[in-house]
Amino acid sequence: MRTNRVLLIYTGGTIGMGKNRETSILKPLDFNHLIKNVPEFEYIETNIEFYQFNPPIDSSDMHPVMWAKLVKIISERYEQYDGFVILHGTDTMAYTASALSFMLENLTKPVILTGSQLPINQLRTDGKENLLSSIELASAHYADGKAMVPEVCIYFSGRLLRGNRSTKKNTDGFNAFETFNYPHLCDAGINFTFHHHHILTPDFSKPMVPHYEMDSNALILSLFPGLKEDIFKHILDNHSLKSIVMRSFGSGNAPKADWLMKLLEKASKNGTIIVNVSQCVSGNVEMTRYDTGYQLKNIGVISGYDSTIEAAITKLMYLQASYSDNDMIRTKLNQSLAGEISI
Repeated sequence: MRTNRVLLIYTGGTIGMGKNRETSILKPLDFNHLIKNVPEFEYIETNIEFYQFNPPIDSSDMHPVMWAKLVKIISERYEQYDGFVILHGTDTMAYTASALSFMLENLTKPVILTGSQLPINQLRTDGKENLLSSIELASAHYADGKAMVPEVCIYFSGRLLRGNRSTKKNTDGFNAFETFNYPHLCDAGINFTFHHHHILTPDFSKPMVPHYEMDSNALILSLFPGLKEDIFKHILDNHSLKSIVMRSFGSGNAPKADWLMKLLEKASKNGTIIVNVSQCVSGNVEMTRYDTGYQLKNIGVISGYDSTIEAAITKLMYLQASYSDNDMIRTKLNQSLAGEISI
């Protein structure tokens, strides 16, 4: 049953910021500041209701505890709204979108994250279009009432993107996000052009299942020429470390140094899960293409396929909180749970 209502959740971010008169530094303001700068709200046919983080935060301070808070806000109000729009800072938006895609299992309604590169009260702000289009997309539905985009998305600069495929690519331009390994879900011009065959189709007969726990005993580690053995060994010797997202070269390659392979093999045998994700923004990890990648596969390193860094680390955090059995986690890493990888 449709309600013709969308919940707008304001966490903070540039879209609702104002300048400190003395320093000219941007700082979060409350939601009333944002609302008064968008008189177009009165022309929206969908009823909009609001929830504000108090105090609003800079997205650099985003944390798994706040992801759980967002899941709780959505799950407790799930039947009351047709969709949800989350206003969020751009710096960690892709991490939040990825995390929510796993934490909101069998999502059947849109959850759209958006924000802006310029505050809503500035003359050339991109915030108004991003906000108003996100609300319209969150309420878009078929004739039978089912949501047109029942997944976690990011909307920015005329593009609706799968959240767990998104990466922030630009600090200066309005086109801040892109999905390099997946097509857009919708392109916004004069009309919305939905690419229906790229949008997830959940089981509408089953309920959405919220998950609140994330285990962040994980690390992102980039390989680089000149990596030191003693430093790398010190990292792997940390007993709290459960998993690593290893950013390798090209299609999943690493130096063939004996010490590196021995340390990775020892860590894998001792239960540390190592996921291989490329440092390239586009393309797939193929550990059978070159010998340097094949060695990683032989010692137990798991392919991250075409995953983003944001999706890989949040997927690990989600799985570690959900399963105590490493074999189950490894199995799930080789599955697409929310459209985050191409298998």
